Order: sequence, then C-alpha cells, then structure tokens
Amino acid sequence: MKQTRKLIALDVDGTILTHAGVLRPAVRDAITAVVAAGHHVTISTGRSVVATMPVLAQLGIASGYAVCSNGAVTLRIDPQRRKGYKIIEKVTFDPRPALTLLRAELPDALVAVERLGVGFRVSSPFPEGELSAPQEVVPWEELLSRRATRVTLRMPDTEPEDFMAHIERIGLHEVSYAVGWTAWLDISPEGVSKGSALELLRRRLEVEPADTIAVGDQRNDVEMLQWAARGVAMGNAPDEVKAVADEVTGSVDEDGLAAVLEGLAG
Repeated sequence: MKQTRKLIALDVDGTILTHAGVLRPAVRDAITAVVAAGHHVTISTGRSVVATMPVLAQLGIASGYAVCSNGAVTLRIDPQRRKGYKIIEKVTFDPRPALTLLRAELPDALVAVERLGVGFRVSSPFPEGELSAPQEVVPWEELLSRRATRVTLRMPDTEPEDFMAHIERIGLHEVSYAVGWTAWLDISPEGVSKGSALELLRRRLEVEPADTIAVGDQRNDVEMLQWAARGVAMGNAPDEVKAVADEVTGSVDEDGLAAVLEGLAG
C-alpha cells in the first residue's frame, strides 16, 4: 500500500546538525531516504535565509519549502532562481519598542537585525560563526529604522540562566520571543512561530493534520512540536521542551533524528 505523504518539519541546530555544526552521516542518509520516499521534508529553523541555504545544499534538498527566521519567512526552493529560492511568506514588525526597552535594561548586549536575504545589521560584531551570515555594524538608530523579520540579542559573557531571568523581568509585549540554549534571544513578529508558518504551509500542500511530524530541541521549537500530530523532542532538549513533546528521541550526538525517521522511507 502506498504510504501517505507527510509533512516532516526539522529544526537545524541541535537536531540535524550537532552543536559543532557537523552533519552526521546517519542523519544525512535518513533525511535523504525520506526525501526520496516523497515526503515533504521541510527545514524549520531560527536561521536566516542566508544561513539556511547552505544546510539545504549539504542535505541535497533542491525542491520543496523551508521555514526560516523562526517562522517569519517561508521560502520555496527553486534552483532556477539566482539565489536558489523564492520568498512566499514574510511577516515583519517594528523593532523599536522592544529594542529600546532591552537597551535600557541590558546596554552591553549585542543586537542584530536581520536583512532579509542579505545578512544582519549589528550594533557590534557577534562571535564568529554565530550568525552564519554577513554582518554590517551600523549606528543604533539605524537598527531601529526599518521593519524586520527577526531581531537577535546576545550576551556572550552571561550565563543562560541569568540571561533568562533578565528577559523575564523586563517583560516584552506585542512580539514573540524565544531564549536559546546560550544567552541568546530571538524576537519575532507577534503571533509568529515555526508552528504558525508550518500550518500555512500544511494547508498549501494539502497535507492532513494527522500527517504532520516535527523534531526539534529548543524553546523556539515548542509551538512547532505542539502543532505537529507527532512532536518529537531531541534528547538534548531542555526539560520544558521535552514536556510539550509527544515523545523524546536520542540526542543529536546519538543520531536521534535518524531514529525518528526510520520507517518513514518505506
């Protein structure tokens, strides 16, 4: 009997790639197999479009869709286009209120405002490799001057627990946000998440809700795991992420994603 095509949404860092940025062979082979089986394998990441395209190339995915910037951007992969994709959904917000509030409380934080398809405008350079896209240092006022798909706040010398306490105390309103596994904060348009973008994509692809699978490892994956009929947390996920998942697989260093995908390629 022919298998129903599923929408399989996969986080990148800590799920597909190890925290050292390595694509393990078992994971690569498992993704290749489910793509070949005809499933809608969709990268769903906090990464910018610029930082997502090399991952798609590494996986050999040359068609389909990807959700970037924590759901603010959805693209259709198209090798015939100059950049290899076409943006089909984009949601922006005014970063000024949130950044003004955050700067008053955390004046030493590094700030990056995404330039869609280009890179980031930053207050100061981020540590090498963290943004995986070109950075341009600009005056503070320029960071506030344009609507954005995503804003990132980073404090490299602060413990994650202390950073999270700062963010919770400040209280951000009229935006969506997620704190990462380091002292890292992503701010998105209100109501936007990986889950909200994937629901629009599910309808576009005419996939039944019961035929959705999502795998992720961080707080920005929570809505995605709740959205999917089968939400799987990686073994390296925080307890609060595991708590919302339907199941927990092995860690990224144990090829946990490959274990989830086994059986879907038949």
